[in-house]
Amino acid sequence: MNPIPMILADLRGLKWIGVVIVALVAIAVAVGIALGAQERAFRHASATAASDFPLVIGAAGSPTQLVLSTVYLRLDALPLLDGETLRRYGADERVAAVAPIAFGDVVRGHPVIGTTADFASRWGRLAPSEGRMFAEEGEAVVGSAATIAVGESFSPSHGRAGSAAHPGEADPEEKAHVHGEVHYTVVGRMPPTGGPWDRAVMVPVESVWETHGLGNGHQGEDHIGAPFDAEKLPGLPALVIKPKSFAAAYQLRAEGRAKGLGALFPAEVLVELYAVLGDVGRILKIASALDDGLVFLAVTALLVTVGGLRRRRYAMLRALGAPRRFVLATVWGSAATLVAIGCLLGLGLGWAAAGLVSHLLTAETGLAVPVRLEAPDFLWAGLVFLAGSLFALVPAIVAGRGRVVDGLAG
Repeated sequence: MNPIPMILADLRGLKWIGVVIVALVAIAVAVGIALGAQERAFRHASATAASDFPLVIGAAGSPTQLVLSTVYLRLDALPLLDGETLRRYGADERVAAVAPIAFGDVVRGHPVIGTTADFASRWGRLAPSEGRMFAEEGEAVVGSAATIAVGESFSPSHGRAGSAAHPGEADPEEKAHVHGEVHYTVVGRMPPTGGPWDRAVMVPVESVWETHGLGNGHQGEDHIGAPFDAEKLPGLPALVIKPKSFAAAYQLRAEGRAKGLGALFPAEVLVELYAVLGDVGRILKIASALDDGLVFLAVTALLVTVGGLRRRRYAMLRALGAPRRFVLATVWGSAATLVAIGCLLGLGLGWAAAGLVSHLLTAETGLAVPVRLEAPDFLWAGLVFLAGSLFALVPAIVAGRGRVVDGLAG
């Protein structure tokens, strides 16, 4: 006997109860999908943003804050390096390039970062998508997401560490500390990199120093960039170093730490962060699995109740000659169909939820966080469907139990 017509009839009879069951299963699946997809997306985005920073050197202090300030532009006060450190690394034959990083100013919520033209172009890997690279003091290039147009001029403001100004908006704190005597003109816009530097305004590091009365790091004023004069250099928050080889990178890191410096690969800090995220992710996954179990218990109880109300229908089927396995197949088939529909909807709902969180995360951090459904997400949905199918056996077995006479009498 073909149970499909009876399954369809059961589904039509469930009406709003079926909708509730599908919604419960979809939400249960979506929570797990959103957690997994968002964690993967964040790992990928943070690693991509750090790839432009092979080796970061700072003064002794918090490695995490050094990476957050330098790579992710979560700016805070850092202990400063002396000028001799930049001179020493600039003269080291194992170093292909070195760039100072200086910050402290903002414009419309965008951080103004002082560096060299070489690093702004990622040592030649990036070319401006609009205009050109800065070539003298008073010029600036902006990231792809900065809300300042090429050709526009502005005066920076002294930024407050930890300021929560939104990019594109000048908050009262910024308006109260404008360097009115300093003017920059935007001469270029860089292509997107997928990181917080897409919101930055990059200027010659000499301009940042002179804005704060620290000189320009040179004996004269006829050029910007290397070579710098160690005796004229002010304190430096951080250096970004491009080693000539992997071996050189590890040697430079070890020697820097031996000298008491904060020498690190950004990936080191990310590994620690990922370990924390992994622990949190596992806890959330367990919580999500427990939540799924509770959902299925509720759905099972609901289906058992509905099966009790349909006891006479199933007894009539058996009286007409349908075996118990037909009744079991009918009840299980309708429940499994609802679970399958919920799992499919949950995939879409989880992807949409992860996308919404990514949008909010991008707005907050500047990280481009792409969300994609991958094999683990489909595996999770499959496991939920398998678990739901097993739970669906309970109302199916209950519906097929008992004597036909009792069912007809009921």
